[in-house]
Amino acid sequence: MDYNTLGNTDLQVTRICLGTMTFGEQNTEADGHEQLDYALDRGINFIDTAEMYSVPGRKETQGSTERIIGTWINARNNRDKFILASKITGPSSGLKYIRNPLRFNRAQITTAIEGSLQRLQTDYIDLYQLHWPERKTNFFGKLGYQHDADEQWEDNCLEVLEVMQELIKEGKIRYFGVSNETPWGLMHFLQLADKHGLPRCMSIQNPYNLLNRTFEVGLAEIAIREKAGLLAYSPMGFGLLSGKYHKGKADVSSRINQFKQMSRYNGAITREAAAQYLAIAEQHNLSPAQMALAFVTSRPFTTSTIIGATTMHQLKENIDSHELTLSKDVLDAIEKIHLAMPNPAP
Repeated sequence: MDYNTLGNTDLQVTRICLGTMTFGEQNTEADGHEQLDYALDRGINFIDTAEMYSVPGRKETQGSTERIIGTWINARNNRDKFILASKITGPSSGLKYIRNPLRFNRAQITTAIEGSLQRLQTDYIDLYQLHWPERKTNFFGKLGYQHDADEQWEDNCLEVLEVMQELIKEGKIRYFGVSNETPWGLMHFLQLADKHGLPRCMSIQNPYNLLNRTFEVGLAEIAIREKAGLLAYSPMGFGLLSGKYHKGKADVSSRINQFKQMSRYNGAITREAAAQYLAIAEQHNLSPAQMALAFVTSRPFTTSTIIGATTMHQLKENIDSHELTLSKDVLDAIEKIHLAMPNPAP
């Protein structure tokens, strides 16, 4: 398994990260433990979760993913064998059962980290991330930024960094990261950190796949120059890039079919673009899933590709993608489609 350095740290993380947001919803505790065991046996040392998981967010399952990881840590006594990332939930009208209000202030961050540590049955989290911005901006499927002059948000990014520094000194977290952020947001955190001698942002976890390459506009250069690399989530577009939906192999339990409210990867144009990428894989005798994952992992701004699976067969195939190097012919064919149908699933 190959490694990349996490930001400007001494941590070496595997280029494949195990995502766990299905644990507690589509996967049972036993399933989750089996996936975690297998991932570590294959050499993966990076695991990502969040306090709001499993997904989709529901009061009945909130925190279930962290609890499953926690029982696994307790049973295996292996906390020193891997790097663990989690996230604090941002504002959302539908998630007020987690905390109300959902804010990134000292009190809320303190409450969130203590809850995560308890569920995870660990003393520390290696990478603690803001799940999405507190301010109104263009994330979760929005390309263009529309400023809201009446927005009540007051810039509290300095307070966030001050609290992160306190948590680092207390040994509860090691590093700080962001997720679903914009170029302005990432640079703002970096500038404040440099100005005030506070923890720098070591990573940014955003969507990135063949159907959504918006990260390349603005954020890619920042990720490379500022050493805040991408932790790419949804690298297979909710499984659309596996080909199972186009080949009629998806069933009612498949993510797009089961959770129709998650429509980002379920439009006609998105499916057409995916079909063209699937044709490239077929022409070159490649697994569509592995081609999609290998593309994301190969990008110079990607620190780690977050894979997720609901079956062990999917997990094994996804992990095996790290052995695939895409040829110039494949990359050229991918680029041709991207130029003709750019980012159909922003």
